[in-house]
Amino acid sequence: MTVTPVDRDCPSRPRAEVSLLGHFAFRLPHGHVYLAPTTQKVLVLLAIHAHGLARGSAAALIWPHLPDGRSAASLRSALWRLSRAGGPCQVVVSDSEHLRLDRDVRVDLHTAHDLVRDLAAGRQAARPAAVPGCLRQDLLPDWSESWLLMVREHFRQTRLHALESCSRRLRASGHMDAAMEFAMAALEADPLRESAHRCVSEIHLAEGNVADALRFYDLYRRQLRDELGLAPTSGYRDLFAPFLRRPPDSVRGAAGYGA
Repeated sequence: MTVTPVDRDCPSRPRAEVSLLGHFAFRLPHGHVYLAPTTQKVLVLLAIHAHGLARGSAAALIWPHLPDGRSAASLRSALWRLSRAGGPCQVVVSDSEHLRLDRDVRVDLHTAHDLVRDLAAGRQAARPAAVPGCLRQDLLPDWSESWLLMVREHFRQTRLHALESCSRRLRASGHMDAAMEFAMAALEADPLRESAHRCVSEIHLAEGNVADALRFYDLYRRQLRDELGLAPTSGYRDLFAPFLRRPPDSVRGAAGYGA
């Protein structure tokens, strides 16, 4: 199937939107559109490969157990259904060998990647109003396609690093409440991530709340021990050295540290 590009300078051109974060959705200007599961997969595959794919590669990824001829036919059928669903919106640009999403299709994952790069590089307002919603969700967490797994993990790791980097910069600039919000967003995504726990403890210590920092450390230590049989790294424990006469794991008292 060949889709003929249309004039990109037309201001009235309707746009399609694809959501991949949290759950799949395909929207046109008039509302949500249902797509069959295989058509969803074609759209998602093209959305996560911004520069497009060879037709044969796309067919082999989505239908790995079919012969080449049958997988190619299945791809053509899915593309036809997608073009019908898109109506006046250009969704896919294709020729006999290559496929890609039309550049005017909005994909929330692409927006999130741009935001992650800005946060990681410090190109954001001195004090962001709140953690962006797109950085609180994984890429299609309920999907199990093998071609999606590494893309999901890459996005997860880059967004967690960006959240932590932003938290540290906000702490250094004295915006403790915003710093805590970004650190806690990273923890919500990965409750056992030590670097996120350290961000929270460092905020407590910067505010002079040593007891809160110790309490938070101890909660993490117990959780890590119970779930993985591991202990926090020495780098995390050493945060408390200036405040204690003994390692935090040996502190005992009303709060129950070290139990």
